[in-house]
Amino acid sequence: MIRLKNLYVDLRRFSLQDINLEVEPGEYFIVLGPTGAGKTILLETLAGLYPARGGEVWIADREVTSFEPERRGVGFVYQDYMLFPHLSARENIAFGLKLRGKSAKEIKEVMAELAELLGISHLLERRPETLSGGERQKIALARALAIRPKVLLLDEPLSALDPEAKERLQRELRRVHDQLGLTTIHVTHDFEEAMALGDRVAVLSRGRIVQVGTPAEIFRHPNSEFVAQFALTRNVFSGEVVEGREGPVFITEGTALAVVTELRGKLHASLRPEDILISQEPLLSSARNRLKGKVVHIADRGSTLYLTVRVPPDFTCLVTRYSFEEMNLKEGDEVFLTFKASAVHIF
Repeated sequence: MIRLKNLYVDLRRFSLQDINLEVEPGEYFIVLGPTGAGKTILLETLAGLYPARGGEVWIADREVTSFEPERRGVGFVYQDYMLFPHLSARENIAFGLKLRGKSAKEIKEVMAELAELLGISHLLERRPETLSGGERQKIALARALAIRPKVLLLDEPLSALDPEAKERLQRELRRVHDQLGLTTIHVTHDFEEAMALGDRVAVLSRGRIVQVGTPAEIFRHPNSEFVAQFALTRNVFSGEVVEGREGPVFITEGTALAVVTELRGKLHASLRPEDILISQEPLLSSARNRLKGKVVHIADRGSTLYLTVRVPPDFTCLVTRYSFEEMNLKEGDEVFLTFKASAVHIF
């Protein structure tokens, strides 16, 4: 459905370089990256708002690299909604249809369909300033869908919402996508959002794609220190994999970790906080990694807490509030860490 071949975009102070990407028909595809990575520029280049200096853009088996935006069949929703303040929600949604010369009957039919799909019938006569952030985003989404796009582009659509509205609209986006089967590219800096919504994820850093995979692949098997940190792995170590008596071990800061890998030499390791069991006594377990350390920092996140345990190196561990209170842990306590060799990802 969407193919980017060796795409190069030069904006003087910033450039997209050597972008190669394929998005399947009907896929909900996430482009994930920090602020300044080039996510919005990538979307706007797809939409035809920036010219490509090199490479090709294909949408629905047509090369559209030189096409004007209105010929590409793309619907675009920006994070700040970009609704016309002087128009009602109904008029905002109908704007693109009127530009395309649609009849009053056609506009009415589309409006009825979208009102039912998005549950916005009660909002249609209101002005944007009277709507909540989530409601405005729904109107912006309806406006983008009204023109029957081949591709829907979403630019950080949830970033301006409070947590409750964000979760609600997240579910709504996935429901609408599944119902329409519309190929969607959604950019975000929020890894949890990517996990919740994406069929696949491309991680963008400084204008380059550094990894593409399912959310689980990005989550469990980052291919670089940047991706590991961005995926909230928290435990990322530099060291060396050598052959031990019972198989390969990863040595970092004098500590040897049992690992499962064919790689050898100077490498990196990542270990997710939730894969570490923390206890006050050594655990009887088949897990091959058992370490003793001291709690040096506690970060309270409400229902969960992050504990930094110095072995060395420092390990970040995730515990529930119930477990934390049950163990009555405090800084300075000695604890034991237990985790499987397969939980340590080597790259």
